[in-house]
Amino acid sequence: MADPHPPVVLAVDGASRGDVLAVARAGARVEVSDEARAAMAASRDVVAGYAASGTPVYGVSTGFGGLASTYIPADRREELQESIVRSHAAGMGDPVEVEVARAMVFLRARSLAMGRSGIRPEVVDAMLALLNAGYTPLVPEHGSLGASGDLAPLAHGALVLLGEGAVRGPDGVVVPAGEALAAVGLAPLHLEAKEGLALVNGTDGILGQLVMALDDLDVLLRTADVVAGMTVEGLLGTDRAFAADLLAMRPQVGQAVSAANLRQVLADSAIVASHRGEDDPRVQDAYSLRCTPQVHGAARDTLAFAGDIADRELRAAIDNPVVLPDGRVESCGNFHGAPLGFAADFLAIAAAEVGAIAERRVDRMLDRTRSAGLPPFLAVDAGVRSGFMIAHYTAVAMCTENRRLAAPASVDSLPTSAMQEDHVSMAWSAARKLRTVVTNLGRILAVELLAATQAIELRAPLTPAPVTAAVVARVRREVPPYDTDRHLAPELATAAAMVTDGAVLAAAEEVCGRLP
Repeated sequence: MADPHPPVVLAVDGASRGDVLAVARAGARVEVSDEARAAMAASRDVVAGYAASGTPVYGVSTGFGGLASTYIPADRREELQESIVRSHAAGMGDPVEVEVARAMVFLRARSLAMGRSGIRPEVVDAMLALLNAGYTPLVPEHGSLGASGDLAPLAHGALVLLGEGAVRGPDGVVVPAGEALAAVGLAPLHLEAKEGLALVNGTDGILGQLVMALDDLDVLLRTADVVAGMTVEGLLGTDRAFAADLLAMRPQVGQAVSAANLRQVLADSAIVASHRGEDDPRVQDAYSLRCTPQVHGAARDTLAFAGDIADRELRAAIDNPVVLPDGRVESCGNFHGAPLGFAADFLAIAAAEVGAIAERRVDRMLDRTRSAGLPPFLAVDAGVRSGFMIAHYTAVAMCTENRRLAAPASVDSLPTSAMQEDHVSMAWSAARKLRTVVTNLGRILAVELLAATQAIELRAPLTPAPVTAAVVARVRREVPPYDTDRHLAPELATAAAMVTDGAVLAAAEEVCGRLP
């Protein structure tokens, strides 16, 4: 994995979204600051003191969960810590994506480095040695209830420190964990008091997925404004509903941003200008065009809310129990994933609606009774040829899936652990389905992108705005005009890649500057 970034340094005040993305997606190295090492050592001394005393402390000298009242004698506490890792590594299903596993390991190390968990610095060093060498634990998709955090996923990550389980190497090949440890010059660790519990008790998998969804949606929402502007042109719509003074009458931040983007995208469009005269019989555009800023804007406001939640969690030391500066070791509930689960569910709703309004715009372009003169399904020689008919079906299929996935996971709790953990967040499930919704949104926008490109070209000799013309040119570098029926799936995949990797947005912003 390439490492073009400077190292990310773990400190006692947490991390940033940029740190997560650099490590998870760009392979940045991670180092530990001297301040963090001192904080970990100090909290370790506190735990060691309690371990040497006869005072029962959860996770140090007692069992876990429903076994919290079971006292563990001193000579079995190392076994206790390694036992929790082995027993909790009980996930099932396909492994999560490499970027998710990398984000999870990094974020667990980040929380431990804040000095509130009582873990030895060398445990964090071992985690980072594997991560920096490109070894990623195989973490099954199913097992987390989001309270106590991501127990099963984190246990699969911790298991490799014991030389057990499997990892994916830098070359993509799966190898036994013991081989990976040997490759980075380490022997399997023997965990001491509280360390096993500290390794598995966090919201790190949920948080990593939320941070990456925020990054993806930042690109997709700006791209949605660009593509919607193209559709406005293709349908001979107006930009007058996007006027700043109209939007100011309803002071919602997101819709003002989206409308401003649409005005930039449509600036100097000869297509839009061509029907501004009094002889145009249409009084107003359909909601799917006219209300684009309201829907896209509401999604932007949701993105901002979820970003605030993620930023706070990135500054949080998540564990149970925690070591406080005054030497107390106290149980708490900060591992409960409700804040992140709510944010992920809310984002899934917002992203699903952005895809839903995009699908409506596609449908309007393909229906000759509502498309202001475009041929049926944008097909040349319609009847013999079907044009974008089935591409629309595909968009509809993904829209309906997104609607199902927009149902919140965070309200679906079942009690576990002999009723000790009698309310769980299901935030991991919220984050997993959010990833699917985001992927579907990118593909729905790709269908709209190709349809709008075709529609704009069919308006010739009228010329589009400079911004949309640049996007049309960028699309046509990889996808030719649809002048005859052909295998469309590869072209849809190409368009989806252009949407999700930012190529469409970059083409627009080369003309108009960065869209907010």
